[in-house]
Amino acid sequence: MNPTAQLLQPEIQELISERRYAELRQALHSVPLVDLAELLGALEPGDAAVAFRFLSRDEAADVFSFLDPEKQETLIEQLGAQAERIFEAMDPDDRVALIDELPAQVARRLLNALSPENRRRTQLVLGYPAESVGRLMTPDYVSLRPEQSVAQALEHIRRYGRDAETVHWLYVVDDDGHLVDDIHIRKVLLAHPDADVRSLMDDRFIAAVATEDQEEAVLLMARYDRTALPVVDSRGMLVGIVTADDIADVAEEEATEDIQKLAGVDALERPYMQTGYLDMLKSRIPTLCVLFVLELATIGVMRFFDAQIDKALILALFVPMIISAGGNTGTQAATLLVRTLALRELEPRDWRRVLGRELLTGLLLGAVLGAMGLITVLTLNGAGVLHTDHVSRVAITIGTALVAIVLWAVVIGSMFPLLLSRAGLDPAAISSPLVATLMDVSGVLIYFTVAMLLLRGTLL
Repeated sequence: MNPTAQLLQPEIQELISERRYAELRQALHSVPLVDLAELLGALEPGDAAVAFRFLSRDEAADVFSFLDPEKQETLIEQLGAQAERIFEAMDPDDRVALIDELPAQVARRLLNALSPENRRRTQLVLGYPAESVGRLMTPDYVSLRPEQSVAQALEHIRRYGRDAETVHWLYVVDDDGHLVDDIHIRKVLLAHPDADVRSLMDDRFIAAVATEDQEEAVLLMARYDRTALPVVDSRGMLVGIVTADDIADVAEEEATEDIQKLAGVDALERPYMQTGYLDMLKSRIPTLCVLFVLELATIGVMRFFDAQIDKALILALFVPMIISAGGNTGTQAATLLVRTLALRELEPRDWRRVLGRELLTGLLLGAVLGAMGLITVLTLNGAGVLHTDHVSRVAITIGTALVAIVLWAVVIGSMFPLLLSRAGLDPAAISSPLVATLMDVSGVLIYFTVAMLLLRGTLL
């Protein structure tokens, strides 16, 4: 819990239990809304409901939107009719996010309790696909007309800006509602009152399409460094805006999902501590089972080289070092490429450039690790840990195998994400455990192949 919330929790609980409501109201109003949400979320549902009744409608709506879905649902049951008033005061995008998490019966009751106008605005957002930009947007924005004077525009902002999500950006629409430009409020504030809005336009605006994936809005906002983006439909009609706080939530969710997939875990739908053991098992066991089966191939490869291992047992000592070098290198390459693809810094068609770059990088990495492997063999032999009459040959074999394995690892790690992306699949599905497992199998094969070539006539 946040230190502020943690410090205040005993005090708030005491005020509620002793029914010192005047002091409770004062204490609640002194806490930032985000911290207040965390504090109330940690209270028992009954106590949290009492505290909610001492917040203004707007404060309660903001605090409620910060709570986890489970806490929201519990509070709705506790608050009764007040829940409907809080729901009415929430922004349309926050209402939709809540509806997505609630049981259908509860969601229907809250929707029916809305005013006709708020119900219409909420249903507008609900009409878009679940992961689309439309679900993220709010229809609360300030729009202007090109023919308005700056003085008229400022009066319009004063009249309607109070209910807007933000007034940092203003949106110019034509008679039919098509978006024709967006203007930062700074331009309006500094312009001459008699100038018209058209004179402030540069006809260069960036807009997200309502039916696009939410990740597109994340990329657009990051690329163009915007705090708000207009959202248009397929005809170019302005239907809403998305703001930086909503985008930040989506960016965090997308990054979390990719990180979990890279670890071979299906994306968790709830926070870690709120995920049940059965759900945790379902998200992790499938990948582990697949990797377990793939690792059986390593046993087959080792069995194939039984004769060589019997003749030169010293080779088996370096198997863990060899395969871990390959797994680590491949994992690095895969992680870099998955993130690069997510940021749209390259496309699958750039595979030749990527391959050339990774091969050169792999050669340099292999040279470093190969030299370390060679020195390791010579050092262990000098220290009396190894006993062989062909230490130089063994050292060269280890060094050469490491170079070959690292080169193969960068190819595997960099090309698989590109292939998956080209096939329309999620590149993050090429997880670190899968790369490591593939390198376990292929690394052993490369290692003993190199050993057979370089140690023939000596140890083998």
